[in-house]
Amino acid sequence: MTTEKSYFEHCVELSAKGIPFVSVTFIASEGSAPQDAGSKMIVTADGLYWGTVGGGKIEARAIEQALAVLREAPSGAPRPTKTLLAHWDLGRDLGMVCGGSLELFFEACGTDTWNIAIFGAGHVALALVSMLLPISCRVTCIDTRREWLDRLPKAAKVCPVLTDDRPACVANLPEGAFVLCLTPGHEGDLAVLQAIYQLGRRFPYIGVIGSRRKASEMRKALLEGGVPPSEVERIHCPVGLPLGTNDPAEIAVSIAAQLLQERDRLARVLFYQPKG
Repeated sequence: MTTEKSYFEHCVELSAKGIPFVSVTFIASEGSAPQDAGSKMIVTADGLYWGTVGGGKIEARAIEQALAVLREAPSGAPRPTKTLLAHWDLGRDLGMVCGGSLELFFEACGTDTWNIAIFGAGHVALALVSMLLPISCRVTCIDTRREWLDRLPKAAKVCPVLTDDRPACVANLPEGAFVLCLTPGHEGDLAVLQAIYQLGRRFPYIGVIGSRRKASEMRKALLEGGVPPSEVERIHCPVGLPLGTNDPAEIAVSIAAQLLQERDRLARVLFYQPKG
């Protein structure tokens, strides 16, 4: 016997997958009411995902409003959740002949997910992903080698991506993602970086593993390729805080520390409002 998933089960499932959504709740109504107070629906970027708040013009308008809330909701570093309490007159606002009004509550969920994209699934990446498991984030690890991706921890928050073309995956990265280039060689990292700038993507953090000599050569190649100096200087290479040895686990610790440092720095910038 199968039973339909509940509202809460759908919320948990979407959150585990890192999919942002808007919860819409029917709060109250006067006059004709297509649904009871407490009725809910879930809207993702693809539209109605589950539930109903009445169908017809009401639901169409509610989905439209939910998508607007989702677009306006902040993403990336932890920030306040976007909410909205809407009061609609059925005649004036929705063009319905039946009289009355209703209130709907919209709440964006999962939009503050901290997305970390790692290109390369080698020793450092494997150690880093394990360290990130207890932290509130979603990790996407991209590589051309299935045998290395298969060694990643099995967790809902970890998304392995097998591809023949790592740079092509840049286009699908979420806005606000922190990007790490940990591929096996200089050419692989440079190709990902070039794709980022060719596609006009701007991520709050970009880190590249390697020596100071590699960093110098990489910056030279990017500048010669037309990348603005201000963008090149934003790249953290060598990646990680200056601590520990060259052991993969210790490098991973230094990277994890820098990720947290930059996440919190970004959050302070976003929250800060001058007085007066």
